[in-house]
Amino acid sequence: MTPHPEPTEPMGPLEMMGTPEAARTGPAEAAGHAPSRTFAICGDLIHDPATGLTHHLQPEQITALAHAGEPAGGRCGQPTVRRIRLPEHLVEDAPVVGPAQRDRRLPASVCWSPIVRCNLSCPQCLDDTSVIEAGHADRVRVAGILGGAGVLGVDISGGEPLLLRDLPELLDLLIEAGQCAVSVTTNAWHLERLAARLAPRVDAIRVSLDGPDAARHDAIRGATSFERAAAGIRQAAALGIRVQVQTVLMRSTRAHLQEMTDLARELGAAGLTVLQMLPLGAGANLRHELLSDDEASATTAALNVPAGLRVRLRTRDLAGGFSIVRADGNLWRNHPDAQGIGSLLPLLSRDDLQLTGRDGNA
Repeated sequence: MTPHPEPTEPMGPLEMMGTPEAARTGPAEAAGHAPSRTFAICGDLIHDPATGLTHHLQPEQITALAHAGEPAGGRCGQPTVRRIRLPEHLVEDAPVVGPAQRDRRLPASVCWSPIVRCNLSCPQCLDDTSVIEAGHADRVRVAGILGGAGVLGVDISGGEPLLLRDLPELLDLLIEAGQCAVSVTTNAWHLERLAARLAPRVDAIRVSLDGPDAARHDAIRGATSFERAAAGIRQAAALGIRVQVQTVLMRSTRAHLQEMTDLARELGAAGLTVLQMLPLGAGANLRHELLSDDEASATTAALNVPAGLRVRLRTRDLAGGFSIVRADGNLWRNHPDAQGIGSLLPLLSRDDLQLTGRDGNA
């Protein structure tokens, strides 16, 4: 497979573990001297755009915010989401709120995949390439709905979102419409060139890596994709963007998960998310690669986490019920067991996002 050297629609100018969701951290962060960054807060819930996790603030933390002039806001589930800059250890050390524990009528966060096109072709990709990709006007409409809906986080994925010429506009619209935290998930082929333009508009960048070196990564994603991704991560981190490496855990990749962990820290990423593979999209053909959640938990728990890095496992169970708005403008949700996905209805208003079952995690 030959990666496309440039975007087909070049971006325009820009003026573990107590639970499977708990984050493990290296010893350097134990002192609690982590820097500040942007989160989204609503009531006693606070969302991390890098990890995709939602945390529960303790009463004393809410009181401290109020004393500092940063009230947490009204009842969650209403459009009272606010962006807030906090020391990251305050959030990362707070209890994680699992999907079944959230008292919300709306998802805590959603994935928005406004593009089907991608310059790479990964065998485990969970996107549905048969979905019809809507145009610019529809993307603007969806951005306005998601931004103002009252969800705490929106992650723009794909396809490959850095191929979108209107990505800067969509990022601006999401924040202007309602103060949610915003992240972008990318294969990072174009990230080194575009990181400076993204820096003022994203709260985190999630980069997909499948191997700890060029030989193993490129065997899955294509020639020179490792080199491009590594350069993009370094550039984004150098610009102060919070970078989260994401890797899909499969039987064929489990043996080098420790190397992936070490690589994430070496490249300057602040965290690593280990994603249990979902048998969706192209990944439906790789069921032989699936690990059980117990196997995934054991593998991740055995990691020697480098100082300064946080590692998170997203189990398959916790992906059940997660909400995705795909490029056709329709709301999709993972089946409860995350073994399938279904299209629910066109996203025409915030009411269409109402949960009909358990919320899920990215």
